[in-house]
Amino acid sequence: MKLLENRTALITGASRGIGKGIAIEFAKQGANVAFTFNASVEAAKELEKELESYGIKAKGYQSNAAKFDAAQELVGEVLKDFDSLEILINNAGITKDNLLMRISEEDFDQVIEVNLKSVFNLTKAVIRPMMKQRQGSIINMSSVVGVKGNAGQTNYAASKAGILGFTKSVALELGSRNIRCNAIAPGFIETEMTGKLDPKTVEEWRKAIPLKRGGSPEDVANACIFLASDLSAYITGQTLNVDGGMLT
Repeated sequence: MKLLENRTALITGASRGIGKGIAIEFAKQGANVAFTFNASVEAAKELEKELESYGIKAKGYQSNAAKFDAAQELVGEVLKDFDSLEILINNAGITKDNLLMRISEEDFDQVIEVNLKSVFNLTKAVIRPMMKQRQGSIINMSSVVGVKGNAGQTNYAASKAGILGFTKSVALELGSRNIRCNAIAPGFIETEMTGKLDPKTVEEWRKAIPLKRGGSPEDVANACIFLASDLSAYITGQTLNVDGGMLT
């Protein structure tokens, strides 16, 4: 029996990196997958095909989760196309790193809007349908930076820390309706983006991690499978650090 059989998951920002890894592992576990992407139409089409090869239904939606109306519209479309929605993974995110002295107001606002406001937008959009079916698991992607802070990332850290408070509050509000809400705080995860970094720098980061390696998108996806499935039926309002021991 697959852990997510006959469930539909909506994953934001899934055309690459961690989001893509989650979508693939969810499909392997029998979940139907609706996902959003920003600009990469071709990558989204390819991912659709890859997901469908696991015998599930998959569809990509070009949508900006940072816009309230777009999020409402998106959830309406997903419900029309898939009939139900049991899992939401708020994964869409950006960085605009700079020291506080140099950061612009625009770069601060944009990161808060994409990373934090999008979590509000999508969660608000799925609440009614999940309450109606008396079932739901919402998983919000935070970061170790949201837990411990990081120089040069005040905007990113604020957005990811905000997600933790939001997650706990949603868990308290919706627990009685059998809707669970948890956060995942990934550490150094190796994706296409980290592949462009200086290999020496990456090696230094790996050495500083107790498990002596960077994480993979699958490592994060496996934590998501746990929190989305009945294996975690009595877990809500929690933050799971997927960081190889960085915060230990």
